Formats: sequence, structure tokens, C-alpha cells
Amino acid sequence: MAKDTIYLCNFRVSVDGEWLCLKELTDVQFDVPQQPPQHDEKDPVAIERSNLVNVTKLVVKELIESSLKYGRMLDSDHVPLQHFFILLEHVMRHGLKPKKGLLGPRKELWHLLEMVEKYMPEASDITSSVRELPTVKTHLGHARAWLRLALMQKRLADYFRLLIDKKEEILIEFYEPGALMFSEEAVVIGGLLVGLNIIDCNLCVKGEDLDSQQGVIDFSLYLRENNHTECPAEGVHSAAHMTAVLDQKNYIEELNRHLNATVTNLQQKVEQLQTANTLMKEDLAIAKNQGLMLQEENSRLHQIHRDLYDKHQRKIVESEEDMMMERETCQNTRAEFEILYNDLKKKLQEESNIRQEVEQDLQTQISSKTETEMALKLLEKDVHDKNETISSLQRQVDEIKMINIQMYNRLQEYESLLKEKTDQVNHLQQKVSEMTRNFQQLESEFGSSSAHNY
Repeated sequence: MAKDTIYLCNFRVSVDGEWLCLKELTDVQFDVPQQPPQHDEKDPVAIERSNLVNVTKLVVKELIESSLKYGRMLDSDHVPLQHFFILLEHVMRHGLKPKKGLLGPRKELWHLLEMVEKYMPEASDITSSVRELPTVKTHLGHARAWLRLALMQKRLADYFRLLIDKKEEILIEFYEPGALMFSEEAVVIGGLLVGLNIIDCNLCVKGEDLDSQQGVIDFSLYLRENNHTECPAEGVHSAAHMTAVLDQKNYIEELNRHLNATVTNLQQKVEQLQTANTLMKEDLAIAKNQGLMLQEENSRLHQIHRDLYDKHQRKIVESEEDMMMERETCQNTRAEFEILYNDLKKKLQEESNIRQEVEQDLQTQISSKTETEMALKLLEKDVHDKNETISSLQRQVDEIKMINIQMYNRLQEYESLLKEKTDQVNHLQQKVSEMTRNFQQLESEFGSSSAHNY
């Protein structure tokens, strides 16, 4: 349980008309003594919640009455407004879960308020503004600034009701089971906050020291002594009448706010439709202009097409006339060419016959000359082949002689080398035999020395 909540030990706070009365729990007289006292009167947590609700009622009432009485915008110096923020902070911090462990995370009020923007996007503006405040360093200071901006935005009651409605999703992670936010008193606090939508505030959060202690509540403004519990009937009726008037005004203000929001949305839709209509008119005008341009272009293309068609037809007629003339000329030329062709063909036939006879004689002479040349070439080739054969045999004989000489020289060299190797082997065998004798002698000496040592 939070340590800085308002808790009046051994006292019960009750509201009598427009006054707040304190009574000691031991002095309370019950109408039915034989019945056991209720559990809520003995539970300090329940008494603490009741005290917070009752004091909040008086502070909110004084805040609304002062705003209606003076008819001006409230600022940070207004005492009831200061008391209201202190009480609201105690209400929302009542029952916050303590820090788990030395290094465990602590559930701060600022972390709870940051989650509001996930469900209500209109809270993102004030949340981002609070994050960017250069003078606020602590989580508690951020929470205080957020509550002040929400009151100026006149959405504090909506945000508080959201937290109450989402208690199973949001509040269960931050509060203990006996916290005020989980009890029925939270609905009463939410109803009191709705009445604050009729007041206007001008709070400068940048100039305030929100990180330090916010002060204490002066209960002398709201308390009276116990012996003055009776109030005149007229005061009660006037207070009830004032409450009814305030409730009606709150309802009208809330209805007016919803109507203003509806009108604003409709105006935005009208503006969007007007913009869309203007754009469609502009598109229609552009389309008409394009249609006129296309019609003019089509007419121009049709005229060009007709001109080209007429020109092409004239060219076709001229081409046909030229072709007729050329055809007649070609026919005359063809007849002359046929006559000339027949004459040339006859001459060609005669010349071909003469040429065939000459070619036959020439072929006969060429064949006889070719046979003579072939016989001469064969004879020359035969002589050349025989000469080459003789030269090849002579070269082979010379090579064989050289090979025999080389083989004889190598044989002499191998014999001398073999003789040297044989001498070396004999010499090595002698060395081996000497080394064997030396080794045997050393073994005998080593054996005799070993026996002597033992």
C-alpha cells in the first residue's frame, strides 16, 4: 500500500450538507448497539477510501462553485484547484503495487497513464507533450503534468472512465486488490470528474516544479466542528437545489460537447465533400477541354486524310496512263528484240558447231601430248628412286660401322669398370673379415671383464 495517501487515523470523515465532519471512531453512537459493527468501519483501507471520496466531493464542489461564482478561467494559483490535483494524485496512487526486490521494476503512475493512448488516440498529444518537457525529470512529475493537461483538454473524466472499464486488462498489473481504483468508489470519482468539464483552466506546466512535493490540503476550508451538525432546512434545500442545477448544467455541457463534436465531424465531412466536388468539377472541365481538343484534332486528321486520298488517286491515274504507254513501248521493243534474237541464235548455232569441231581436234592433240609427258615423268621418277635407294643403303652401311666401333669401345670400358669393382669387393671383404675378428675379440674381452666384476 502506498505510504503517501491520505489516511486519518481513528477518525471517520462524513459529509453533512456542504461541510466535512470528523468523528472519532470510539465516539460513534450506533442506533442498534446489539448488532456487531460493520466490517467496513473497522477496515483502515475502507476508511481510507471513504475519506478520499468524501474529501474529493467537497474539493470538486468548491472548485465548481468558485468557477461559477467568479466566472473566470482558473490558473495554478487557485487553492481549490491545487487541492484537487493533490487529492487526484492520492486517489490514483492509492494501492499501487510496491517495488519487488532491490532491483525489481516499480509500477509508477506515469507508466499507467502512458497506456491510455493505446486505447484513446486523442491522448497521444498530451502524452508526447509531457515526454518532451525539459523541466520534468521524475515519473511522478510526468504523471502530474499529464493530469493537468488532461483537465485542460476536458477529457480527464473520459480517460479515468477508460481505466476503470479496462481494470482487468490494465489496472490489475499496477494495483493491489484493495486499491480505490478497483472499488465502487472509483465510479463515484469518475462521476465527480465529469462535472469538471464545465470549468476552464489555464495551467502552465513548464513553469511549475512538478518533481517536488505538491504540498498539503488545508482542511479548515472544508471542516466544521462536531457540535454544529444541524443545518437549517433552507440551507439543505438550497444545497440540494444547487446540486440539481449543477447536475443539469453538467448534463447540458456534456450534451453540448458531444453536439459540438458531431457538428465538427459533419463540417469536416462537408469540407471534404466540397473539396471532392471542386476536384471533380475541375476534372470535368479538363475532360471537356480535352474532348474539344480531340474533336479538333480528329477534324484536322480527317481533312489531311481526304487530301492524301485525293492526291493518291491522282497519282494512281497518272501511274496507270504511264503504265499503258510503257506497255505499248515494251511490246514494240519486244517484237524487235525477238527478230534480233532469232538472228543471233542462228549465228550462235553456227559458231557453236565450228567450235565443237576445233575443240575435238584440240582434245586429240592434248591427249597425245599428255600420254607422252606421263611416260617421261614415270621414267624420271624411276631413275630418281633408284638413286635414292643406293644413297640410303650407303648411309646405312656407314652407320652400322660407326655403331660397331661404339659398341667395341663401350665393351672395353665395361670390362675395365668390372675389374675395378671386383677389386673393390675383395678389399671390402677383407675389411669385413678384420672387423669380425675385432668384434669377436672385443666380445671375449667384455665377457671376461663381466665375469671378473661379478
